[in-house]
Amino acid sequence: MRRRLLRQDLAWAGFILGMAAFFGLLQHWDLVRTSLRGELASSLEKIRAERRQEQFQGVLTLSLEQAYRLFQQGQTLFIDARPGEEYAELHIPGAINLPPESLGESPPPPLADIPQDRQIVVYCGQVSCDTALKVAEKLQALGFTQVRAFLAGFNAWDQAGYPADTSK
Repeated sequence: MRRRLLRQDLAWAGFILGMAAFFGLLQHWDLVRTSLRGELASSLEKIRAERRQEQFQGVLTLSLEQAYRLFQQGQTLFIDARPGEEYAELHIPGAINLPPESLGESPPPPLADIPQDRQIVVYCGQVSCDTALKVAEKLQALGFTQVRAFLAGFNAWDQAGYPADTSK
């Protein structure tokens, strides 16, 4: 009797699991088809770009080449929005570390004496990171007017062979 009940319980559990999988696939059928065509990564990147554009519409962005050109000119303040450990390991020379949690209602000490019209470039680790956009948006809310986000991130900078530093 116990074995029969156990088998019934297992049968019901299997049925419920199968129905959940069926309805999950049905709910996301467009993504399943996209994946089967081998286009999932590009489709997700397009969705991410659209979401970013809508969410951070007031933040201007820079390409790797544009960021490097500004670096070479030496007039731009670079802000590394990554965690302190990553910044300490390697960062763009002259950049200051300013993770999002260090920003409040007024400019933090490293920015207190910076003119609000100073050109600022904010970066994080990689393309899939939204931290640079969040920090840039917060800096704009604090009154900085020349803020841009470098979306390719430090990984792209480093891979391009551009200067990197370990000093603070």
